Amino acid sequence: MTSLGLAMCRLMLLMATPSVAFATCNAPPPEPGPTAVALRTPSVVDVRTLRVGRTIDQGEFEPDLQPEVDFGDRLSWPLPASMPVSQQRDLASGLIVGSDGLILSSAHVVDDVDEIQVYLADGRRYPGRLVGSDRRTDIALLAIEAHGLPVAPVGDSSELRPGHWVAAIGSPFGFSGSLTSGVVSALDRYIPGAGEVPFIQTDVAINPGSSGSPLFNRCGEVVAINSLIYSGSGGYMGISFAIPINVAMRTFGQLRSDGAVHRARLGAQLQALTPALADSFGLAQAKGALVAMVEPGSPAAAAGMSIGDVLLALDERPVATLAALMQQIFDRPAGSLSRLTVWRQGRTRSLWVTWAEEPSSPRRNYPSGAVADEWNDGLGLRLGELDAKQRRQFKLEGGLVVREASGSARSEGIRPGDLVMAVNDQRVARVEEFRAAVERLPRKRTAALLIMRNMRLIYVPVAISATARP
Repeated sequence: MTSLGLAMCRLMLLMATPSVAFATCNAPPPEPGPTAVALRTPSVVDVRTLRVGRTIDQGEFEPDLQPEVDFGDRLSWPLPASMPVSQQRDLASGLIVGSDGLILSSAHVVDDVDEIQVYLADGRRYPGRLVGSDRRTDIALLAIEAHGLPVAPVGDSSELRPGHWVAAIGSPFGFSGSLTSGVVSALDRYIPGAGEVPFIQTDVAINPGSSGSPLFNRCGEVVAINSLIYSGSGGYMGISFAIPINVAMRTFGQLRSDGAVHRARLGAQLQALTPALADSFGLAQAKGALVAMVEPGSPAAAAGMSIGDVLLALDERPVATLAALMQQIFDRPAGSLSRLTVWRQGRTRSLWVTWAEEPSSPRRNYPSGAVADEWNDGLGLRLGELDAKQRRQFKLEGGLVVREASGSARSEGIRPGDLVMAVNDQRVARVEEFRAAVERLPRKRTAALLIMRNMRLIYVPVAISATARP
């Protein structure tokens, strides 16, 4: 081939190459994004909480009530204890949204708890502090004393459509880092009793322990926070619901700045307008929100809104969907004035409403560390000795029964009714022996307590307080 011919071939090859590469880059992957999602695992955490001072009602199902995932999950009671069970442990998941230790999780899991522990994917554990929570969106913001944490990119939930592939990473039943996938089943699902959130419905397998876990798109971007499952058994039955990340991040912004969410309050119960309802009220199109209830003394009542009104526009912006209207209301500052266009008795009317601020839940500050050591022995234990009859009954030569557990011991899962058999390698049968064994250990270290539950033994490390007085 001549030099001119060779040059022409090279030119044709160079001209053809970009179009081939472009087609290859835009071709859909053979499998929809599992690798991209799996890489986000370090940005997902386990959240374990503790409630003290209430008994567990076994007849009432709580979707995120978890069996204990520490040593207590493998042992049972050694003795019939005289004190009531009053420690309830829950398990959830969370998403790191700030490299400086900010974490999103579910409000229904971390609200009204006495202790929060956060476990990173690499096994590190930190005490969690509740910055703020919002029950209406079921979003809570936690903080831990850590830096340089991995943060997953946040996507745009408004781009989701039914049929889009999505995946979740969480801790169902305590199995950390579990990845499940499925598709978006529907958008803008409103669930009675679950606030005014336009939930994303998916068929991604979500189980107890997955609340607060992130939902990813095929690019590994967070598009929602998993919140609820629809179940008749307590487990996954093919339907799960997630909070759109656009909603969650708006809540996050206010929780980070103020510890609470400030939203405008209309004081009216609204529902979506269906074609049948539109026809009933003489409207040609099913666009707008139907007023089903007006609270006395509310901004809606002051504006003259009535049951049966159809809200067509807010500040001259037509109401396309109920979800869009809720967002418009959410964005209005308290004290501002807005014009409502309503349909009433066959014609439109203008109403003027002054937005009030919806009362927020009182902010509760949680300790950044474990609950205070109530008994001030450095471990959080109040112990009792076994009598001769109990020793004969259980064929034991020693051991101390746990009467109360608080502080470090409670954080590690020790509970009333457990038996403390040894401190490190020192067997104990009397309270004085236990105190002497603990006193010999260095402060700010851990004591390895040999715990018996249901005649099974396991060592549990418990941190010793620097101010311990055994």
